[in-house]
Amino acid sequence: MCHPKIETFGLNKMKLIKGQSFLLLLLLISAVSAAAAAAAAAEDGFIGVNIGTDLSDMPDPTQVVALLKAQQIRHVRLYDADRAMLLALANTGIRVTVSVPNDQLLGIGQSNATAANWVSRNVIAHIPATNITAIAVGSEVLTTLPNAAPVLVSAMNFIQSALVASNLASQIKVSTPHSSSIILDSFPPSQAFFNRTLEPVMVPLLKFLQSTGSFLMLNVYPYYDYVQSNGAIPLDYALFRPLPPTKEAVDRNTLLHYTNVFDAVVDAAYFAMSYLNFTNIPIIITESGWPSKGDSSEPDATLDNANTYNSNLIRHVLNNTGTPKHPGIALSTYIYELYNEDLRPGSISEKNWGLFNANGVPVYILHLTGSGTVLANDTTNQTYCVAKEGADKKLLQAALDWACGPGKVDCNPLMQGNPCYDPDTVVAHASYAFDAYYHKMGMTDGTCDFNGVATVTTSDPSHNSCIFPGSGGRNRTTTNGTSLAPSSNSTVSGCHSQYLNEKGVLFNSITLGLLLWGVAFL
Repeated sequence: MCHPKIETFGLNKMKLIKGQSFLLLLLLISAVSAAAAAAAAAEDGFIGVNIGTDLSDMPDPTQVVALLKAQQIRHVRLYDADRAMLLALANTGIRVTVSVPNDQLLGIGQSNATAANWVSRNVIAHIPATNITAIAVGSEVLTTLPNAAPVLVSAMNFIQSALVASNLASQIKVSTPHSSSIILDSFPPSQAFFNRTLEPVMVPLLKFLQSTGSFLMLNVYPYYDYVQSNGAIPLDYALFRPLPPTKEAVDRNTLLHYTNVFDAVVDAAYFAMSYLNFTNIPIIITESGWPSKGDSSEPDATLDNANTYNSNLIRHVLNNTGTPKHPGIALSTYIYELYNEDLRPGSISEKNWGLFNANGVPVYILHLTGSGTVLANDTTNQTYCVAKEGADKKLLQAALDWACGPGKVDCNPLMQGNPCYDPDTVVAHASYAFDAYYHKMGMTDGTCDFNGVATVTTSDPSHNSCIFPGSGGRNRTTTNGTSLAPSSNSTVSGCHSQYLNEKGVLFNSITLGLLLWGVAFL
């Protein structure tokens, strides 16, 4: 994969920016941007999620939306404009960012008519039932698809023109997500600047964002910064853990104190825009997260670290903490990602960034006491195992027989005269037995499969006087010594190697920047 050449100015650039004149320039930039920042301060930040689909057992759109509702997630980003998903999101009020996939960018960037057709088919057809509020044109185009960079701004302009023609420009913003690797000399943030080879695109792009009242979309991954720093970045600094004042990183040019990597990268983006004389463009984080599992070479991809990072990130955003450069300014963030994606290529960590497994069960329970309601619900108590729609009746009967026999499920409620006898169908009876086994086994992975004829749902299947085990008196204790339900070799994991290579570019730049910063952490 091709990447823009990264220039490294190192110590020479540092010498050029020292002195009182640089400090005066920084004060002037801060004063100009303060007015624009004040307007953003009035808005609260939100937490959203990215919804990837590289799962071997991808839930159907209605199941996805049920999970979003249960978790009170009100903002989502799609990597495309999938019709079924947009229809499922209709009339939910959930705010949706749709995306122009990279493989469609060249066509849209070269034809106003193609862009208008895309907007008509993927946006106008769903408005107003589906609350589409933003369009992401491509994803990390400047670092993953450099041949499309010359048409990126044209594509954004064509999409914007189609929205204007449909009187939708005031409610739908157009932007494009960037890898933070486009920012060079990120530490200290005050001397950061965009890769100069990208300025022919970045300048008109920033003018577009400024003129349309849109925002810079940025992907921020402190996990990768930490991993590639060779110990220069402490783990606590990457995870938002409290640091003593002596361990905080201090920008010697602004004297701003940084207590975490996330804020430092975001402020580097603010300063990079200021370097090009753009001081009033807000930033929204389109991707950030931490993997919950890794191989032997990824010891810090753990459940505890993923929980710590995402829990602290959510609190940081919802408290409107802002950054040292813009304290109190909303910095809305989309967590990467909703589900583990087991079909992603690459290392184990690449498959394990999700908050949930494909069956809707949390990978871990976030520590969010006192931080509102978003993602604060334990859906372990809100999932059920039922017969899969359209499943073969003979296979269902065999699975039912197994559950009520070797599976040791109490199937007495299914006997004639008992509450769950009606309706007397193999689908209804199998659903009850499957759910009983699923909850008896503590809802662990592999306990709702039954050779592929069962599926997890968040909709309570109880009816009349037939109360399913997951609906009342839930038994969450795993029964030791009981065999697992027959499985079709399904696995649940996941993540996003699509961004791995370009982040490799970022790692080297940030590691160098930290060393040049004077190793403030030591």
